[in-house]
Amino acid sequence: MQEFNSTKDYVASEELMASVNIAMALEKPLLIKGEPGTGKTQLAQAVAQALNKRLIIWNIKSTTKAQDGLYIYDTIQRLYDGQFGESGVDDISRYIKLGKLGEAFSSEDQVILLIDEIDKADLEFPNDLLWELDQMEFYINETKETVKAKHRPVVIITSNAEKELPDAFLRRCIFHYIDFPDKELMAQIVKVHYPDVEENLLNAAMDTFYDIRNIHDIRKKPSTSELIDWVNALQIGGISADQIRAKLPFVGVVVKKDEDLELVRKGGLV
Repeated sequence: MQEFNSTKDYVASEELMASVNIAMALEKPLLIKGEPGTGKTQLAQAVAQALNKRLIIWNIKSTTKAQDGLYIYDTIQRLYDGQFGESGVDDISRYIKLGKLGEAFSSEDQVILLIDEIDKADLEFPNDLLWELDQMEFYINETKETVKAKHRPVVIITSNAEKELPDAFLRRCIFHYIDFPDKELMAQIVKVHYPDVEENLLNAAMDTFYDIRNIHDIRKKPSTSELIDWVNALQIGGISADQIRAKLPFVGVVVKKDEDLELVRKGGLV
């Protein structure tokens, strides 16, 4: 069995790599939680890259239904074709459009399936997928066909913990919470993007960044991606390490709310 390791573009902790690999070995979905900006979505991209497999992304919205991921029967197109005398209207299979889960099941090769931000959908959504994720098949009523997975996809599910997920769903998943990176891991992550960043600049930026995150009552803690953008801005702006704490240049890259900026100022960081 192939194993997942960090890639040149994605630095994963030992615990995260172990969770990915055990989920693949047990053939269970991997449920990933963590605050925004901790690399949950990017994990699926990294796994696909590391294992050289195609990535299928199912972006979940508040209006998404489980049926959307299986298939859609395009009755409107069939009606339209019938009105204009198109041939083949009686062949219902022409109007069955596979969703992302259906696409993953029907793939000739094993794929990585990312179900992104599952907690955005209603509470019944995860339960509605239990059979399909367990049995790796679903039934198309209109054509009386069963679609079975040719290869069990590697399923990665992300959640921002906006809603509690049903216990029945959780029992079927391997769970991993991505902790916010400590300074040592964060330095590795930043250097993936900017390997030549000056060490003093990086250390000063990280010290200030973590101080901002630790301010009491801050509403939106800056994320990893915002630190990466900030380091880039500091390099482009020719900012020295000494200037970072004194002036906090380009503060809008890391602090995105008026109330938080006020807290930063009161905390003496600006």
